[in-house]
Amino acid sequence: MAIFKKVGIVGTGLVGGSLGLALKKKHLARTVVGTSRQEATLARARALRAIDSGATDFDILKGCDLIVLAAPVETIIRDMEKIRRVITGDCIVIDVASTKEKVVAHASTRFARFVGCHPLAGSEKRGIAFARADLFANAPCIITPVKATNRAALSAVTRLWKALGSKPVILAPRTHDRALAYMSHLPHVIAFALMAATPRGYLSLAPQSFRDITRIAGSSPELWNDIFITNKKNIVHSIDAFFTRVRALRAALINNDSRALNRIMTAAQLKRQQSL
Repeated sequence: MAIFKKVGIVGTGLVGGSLGLALKKKHLARTVVGTSRQEATLARARALRAIDSGATDFDILKGCDLIVLAAPVETIIRDMEKIRRVITGDCIVIDVASTKEKVVAHASTRFARFVGCHPLAGSEKRGIAFARADLFANAPCIITPVKATNRAALSAVTRLWKALGSKPVILAPRTHDRALAYMSHLPHVIAFALMAATPRGYLSLAPQSFRDITRIAGSSPELWNDIFITNKKNIVHSIDAFFTRVRALRAALINNDSRALNRIMTAAQLKRQQSL
């Protein structure tokens, strides 16, 4: 049963395209439209049936009762005013960005029914070609309401993510950004840095463990530049915490201190076994 009459997806890439596919597959929207800077992206999205129609301008969003902002963070913020001019005040607006404080602060003053969201789903791949309808199944979706959040809109959005198979989790935007600095952003920093530090001549010898830990270094630099900059304070804090542990390992190695090495590694092993 449709929850929304017309859904507009701003940014028909991996997440936006997957959302369109899921909405249509589960019959949660009567019509899904999309926008993109590239005509080729819209053509692919139509061919995959992720959207019913698309355009490179925002006029196609007129009449939507749900808008999904699925572009990079800075692009979302830049386009808010243009989007606001073509939709009505009762339209619910959500985003799916990986950082929340900056987006929520801007959007909450521009859209009366805005609800910040971050589905913890995706991959290092980017683009509509990798979209799939089951991307959100069994994945947590962090919802970040603030004091000004419309309660009816929050209820509808929570219902939507549940219908998509996600598991909604409520967090404050600041808490979200602090947590994701460790859970998602720091791992990307490490993967990018490890790939940059490894001599190219050694890469032909890479075992599966190296491929696993550096997989996310294949992520889009454009997308991650936005994420790093908009959550820089928390990410720097997570990097500092990581370096503290690395320095402890380094000191143990320099001192040939097997006990210290074993203590550090055992503590990390137990923490993972008990928590994940």
